[in-house]
Amino acid sequence: MPRLTKREPHRRIADPRAELRALHNIGAALSAAFDLNTTLHKITETTTQVMQLDSCSIYLWDKKQNALVLKASTGLSPKAFNVGKLALGEGITGAALESGKSIAVRDAANDPRFVYVPGTEEENFKSLAAVPLISQGSKIGAMNVQTKTFRHWTRPEIDLLELIGELAAGALERAELLDGLARQVNELSTLAQVSRTITEPIYLDEMLAVICEMAAQIMNAQGTALLLFDEDNQELALRATYGLQREHAAISPIDVETSLTGRAIQRGEPVSVRDLQNEAAYKNRALAKREGLHSFLSVPVSVRGKIIGAFNCYLKRIHDFTAPEIELFSTLANQTAVALDNANLMMSSMLVREMHHRIKNNLQTVAMVLRMQLRDAKQLSADQVLTQTINRILSIAAVHEALSQDGFRVIGVRELIQQAAHMAHQTMVHPTKEISIHVEGADIRLPSQPATTVAIAVNELILNALEHGFDNVERGTVTVVLSETKTHYEICVQDDGAGLPKHFSKSDSLGLRIVDGMIVEDLRGEFKITNRRGRHGTVAVLKIPKMKTTNEGIVSDSK
Repeated sequence: MPRLTKREPHRRIADPRAELRALHNIGAALSAAFDLNTTLHKITETTTQVMQLDSCSIYLWDKKQNALVLKASTGLSPKAFNVGKLALGEGITGAALESGKSIAVRDAANDPRFVYVPGTEEENFKSLAAVPLISQGSKIGAMNVQTKTFRHWTRPEIDLLELIGELAAGALERAELLDGLARQVNELSTLAQVSRTITEPIYLDEMLAVICEMAAQIMNAQGTALLLFDEDNQELALRATYGLQREHAAISPIDVETSLTGRAIQRGEPVSVRDLQNEAAYKNRALAKREGLHSFLSVPVSVRGKIIGAFNCYLKRIHDFTAPEIELFSTLANQTAVALDNANLMMSSMLVREMHHRIKNNLQTVAMVLRMQLRDAKQLSADQVLTQTINRILSIAAVHEALSQDGFRVIGVRELIQQAAHMAHQTMVHPTKEISIHVEGADIRLPSQPATTVAIAVNELILNALEHGFDNVERGTVTVVLSETKTHYEICVQDDGAGLPKHFSKSDSLGLRIVDGMIVEDLRGEFKITNRRGRHGTVAVLKIPKMKTTNEGIVSDSK
């Protein structure tokens, strides 16, 4: 054994029993670890302890980067994990893997082979020994140990380190295989779940949100985003997202010609960026920096051979996407395309049924109004009957037009009322009179059927005010005010006209009977009309209980 100098600590593993204990501890640590990350840390920690060293580090061979990548260490800075790299043959550690033999150096910094790995903070270490990690002829990586004092490495220490390296190589190879199998199982499970999600009877927005979330999980990503292509405007609009801040929605739509996502659509192939924060072609680098986003992958989404959008993946780390990762994300994009295609087919079928339902309801409403008018026909001239009928049918038509624009979603009642008020003003107000109609207050959003009922009822109140309140008046105002409480929506229609006659009854007016039937009977609400206190004119108030959506349709919250 070489003679020890005064500077060298008396720490040697020369006792065979001590070596056996050390190997036992290493074996126990490795048998307790299964996944790659745990195995790496178990090896470095246990080696440091049993050999009484200051640092143990493991570099794994990355075939795609063609480099050794620092994965775990007990003495180097964690900031360098997955970042610090050495080429094959570079540095003492790289030279050990290239030669397939261990290398031990007393004064590492002055060895011509030594290379400082940025970010590792290894300048405080003096001596270094490295061993290759090779399993069944395959390069797994390399392991090095370091001390903060100068050390002359003994043959027993090198032998023990080589033995640990052999055990570690096998354990790491096993852990990598298990991680790969676990990843494949997770990928297959996620794809199966996506397939089940596509066939479940849920709304498209929900379905796309679930797919985005699953894609983020399987890609170990910060977030994902689905953008659909608008051919007419050559723009991409955000359709669904997961894990990203709201600012991403603010930049939608984005231009196809100048964006990274647009590049994927134009080329019809995946586009990946290693670091968005340093990518000149990425317009939102400030947003990427605020959110800590780095690597980016965009794959086109196509249906029946036609590209309809793109699926994007964002990572909070610098990463080079591998071919299997790109293929996996492309598979998820294809699943998303299937979901969109199925939803469009279902929507077309639903649209036919829904339009049939709406037309039937509107025709029933017209028939109801005509039957009610028939009772009063003797009291009115033919012109009056036709005018009232035309106004009511036009009101229903306005509601129908708004519904066709908003599709199956809830719609704003205020817009419907404004359209009805505009048509009522055109048909009922004589050009010589200055009668104005105002609609004020917050919007009330309701499903199609109750929205139709409310709009027609308010239209009747406006028509009633115009017809009876301003016969002998040249100027006047009708004001509709929308508001809501925790339990009810409230619509107030008031005018400054002549007011209600003495001994007034709602049953005397066809329009008010229509309102009463729609609000009280159909929507289980309240309808009151009175003269304004201390002023000319009338005030009509509709109170409608708030609705909630269930699996069985729209029901009232009130009991």
